[in-house]
Amino acid sequence: MDAQTRKKIGKKAVSVAISGNILLTVLNFVVGTLSGSVALVAEASHTLSDVLTSIITSVGFRIGMMPPDTEHPYGHGRAEPLAGLVIVVFLCIVAFEILSEVYRKLFAGGTLNPPDITAAFMALVGIGANLAMTTYMMRAGKKIKSPAIVADAQHQKVDIFSCSAILIGVIGSRLGIPVLDPIVAIFISLIVLKTAFDIGRENVNNIMGTVPSHDVLVDIKRAALSVEGVLGVHDVKINYVGPYASLDLHVEVTDDLTLKEAHKIAHDVEKKVIEGVEVVTMVNVHVCPKGDGFCVESVNRRF
Repeated sequence: MDAQTRKKIGKKAVSVAISGNILLTVLNFVVGTLSGSVALVAEASHTLSDVLTSIITSVGFRIGMMPPDTEHPYGHGRAEPLAGLVIVVFLCIVAFEILSEVYRKLFAGGTLNPPDITAAFMALVGIGANLAMTTYMMRAGKKIKSPAIVADAQHQKVDIFSCSAILIGVIGSRLGIPVLDPIVAIFISLIVLKTAFDIGRENVNNIMGTVPSHDVLVDIKRAALSVEGVLGVHDVKINYVGPYASLDLHVEVTDDLTLKEAHKIAHDVEKKVIEGVEVVTMVNVHVCPKGDGFCVESVNRRF
């Protein structure tokens, strides 16, 4: 996928998230306040954080799309997982605020009244809206391989479960269990914290260069071995830079090749791997003679 298409899809996904969450924030707060639903007001705080994190996602995505320069020869792709980590901070703040409001209601002299039935209708609207936004953003994020947009979609997904919990809480409160509404708010905060943990782990792994799936490694080996003259592949090392990755690998050839022939094979391997493995955009190839003792496979052997 070319950079222009990726940028267009990413910008549209972020715009949908920001506009949708602004609308939901206003509606959740107004309906939650008028209906007396602690959980719905908590959800308004959560959707407000969605707006902020979508803005952060937009900034991270824009920076990540900047081309390489002299100071960043591998590009700026790591801005996207860094944006994902900022989202984790916001999620933790939201969870704290929700729990603080619950504490005030349950233990600090607050009153527990059953929310108005309009809170239930708002919860239904929230379920539908968040399901639509989550589905759209997740598809877009995976299509363009954007860690920031996928993280934001996972964040958005939390709202589907929280709105469902709000619906249950409102109905339960109307049936004579008013404590159910703040209990649901606690449940929402736990979902938020779990989401924060999952997003944080995924983006830290991206930044730390965790080894990808075995299928990616197999695809790399297959692409390299398809080049005429390549007898073996080893020492494959992948370095993720946001949505894309750079690659170092050793290829084995016969020991009677000229420097020019070996150089051509290296370039052919580079081209084949970039064409055959979508996530890889940069390849460094080391050519070594088959069976040469100086070309020893590293301790971190990939194949």
